[in-house]
Amino acid sequence: MKKLLKYTLIFLFVLVIALATAVVVTPGVNLPWRQFTGGAKTNTATVKNQLHSADGYRVELFAEAVPNARWLAVTRRGDLIVSQPKRGQVTLLQADADRDGRTDGQRVLIDGLRRPHGLFLHEGWLYIAESDGVGRVPFDHSDGRLAGRYQKILDGLGDQGNHWTKTIAMGPDGWIYLSSGSTCNVCEEKDPRRATIMRFKPDGSDFEIYATGLRNSVGFDWSPRDGGLYATDNGRDWLGDDFPPCELNLIEKGAFYGWPYANGDRIPDPDFGVNGTQKVKEKIAASRPPVHQFAAHNAPLGITFLRSPTQPAGYRDAALVALHGSWNRSTKDGYKVVSLHWDEHGNIYQKDFLWGFLAEDGEAVYGRPVAIVEDSAGNIYISDDYAGAIYRVRTGAVDSTQAVAGRRAHLSAPQKPQAIDSDAARRGKALYQQHNCAECHSAQLPLRGLSKKYNLSTLADYFDTPTPPMPNYGFSKRQKRALAHYLMSREESGAPPSH
Repeated sequence: MKKLLKYTLIFLFVLVIALATAVVVTPGVNLPWRQFTGGAKTNTATVKNQLHSADGYRVELFAEAVPNARWLAVTRRGDLIVSQPKRGQVTLLQADADRDGRTDGQRVLIDGLRRPHGLFLHEGWLYIAESDGVGRVPFDHSDGRLAGRYQKILDGLGDQGNHWTKTIAMGPDGWIYLSSGSTCNVCEEKDPRRATIMRFKPDGSDFEIYATGLRNSVGFDWSPRDGGLYATDNGRDWLGDDFPPCELNLIEKGAFYGWPYANGDRIPDPDFGVNGTQKVKEKIAASRPPVHQFAAHNAPLGITFLRSPTQPAGYRDAALVALHGSWNRSTKDGYKVVSLHWDEHGNIYQKDFLWGFLAEDGEAVYGRPVAIVEDSAGNIYISDDYAGAIYRVRTGAVDSTQAVAGRRAHLSAPQKPQAIDSDAARRGKALYQQHNCAECHSAQLPLRGLSKKYNLSTLADYFDTPTPPMPNYGFSKRQKRALAHYLMSREESGAPPSH
């Protein structure tokens, strides 16, 4: 067994070296080297020193232990839901109730899925796009828990080949829109559902192909300005550093957007468009050109229009786009979030919004942004599947409550006593005794200073993701509240929790 493990490790090491060598010597390839080992790591210091945001905004590290973080959704309570396709799971990150700039905890909502990617919440349901279909599960916004059984509403979608991720969103017309990328770099697809955007009703019925010729439209959103459906699209590879452009397309029902016969503004593809048949030439002529072009190989993924009135005037109704970053390019490019702005004539111009994921030397990579979501307060969350992180971008300068925390501590008034519910505390005491909690906490891990770190609400939430060795007992919302009241009542009385 030990020999087998040894040889397996040697084989994997040699394989990684061989792949890395192939990348180095292959023209037009420049991958972030940590891509072979699962990505980079980040921390607060790296974010502070490396990342820069547009004027009027500041960036902070919301969570750094979310490997392969991809798509995002925000609950009514302000919790964040994140898909992790390589882990087959969807995770919940609790809202920053204690205002320290970080998530208050995380836990897996559901796992065992087939490469889950796209997410959205609608009318008490959490919808999840797996690589081969779409499912939904009842979701309780009040406590961030699933409230029923997961059920597939759409199945049998193709997920072989290159671009297997599926993205979903609810349109203003009440239909669910679904994107599916191509199986290849460039080819004529056998499955008509690949390289398209499709749509169907919320129960999975009335499925139809909505638009075609979209090589890999990972992100899409509706503009609050004109109501249009805008989708990013990744251009093909192996045509040089600067061609073809990646695209932003205005999606309309029944329209064809060029791939695989044309790139950019109806430029015939050298493999499938040049010397094409009359039918191909007609398809190219009738295809829709992009409304905006990104630099070649920048890989635009998530797009989100900013809707909150708290955004600075120049960013209201603007779109943020995550540029995942190039690999099929001799020098790296992208690796940032940009903002798109529409002038009074409908022209689109692009500005950097969040950058520094790519070092100034153009080689070191600190992250690869994927998806963007805005909450009701105007906070902007950005996922990073390379560093396994979530960033929060907010308006304003450094938080003054954090900047002067040390100086203010000596001047602050005594905390008000917690409003203890005696009936809840009695139920909490029974729970504490039922699970024999005093066996650990009476001596090994005494519970002291809880009120300095928690209030009743955040202490109750703590029981969703307790620190080991405390197990997660799966307490209901009522039980968590009762236990929090009991522990706080014992602390305020000055007595340690008893049997």
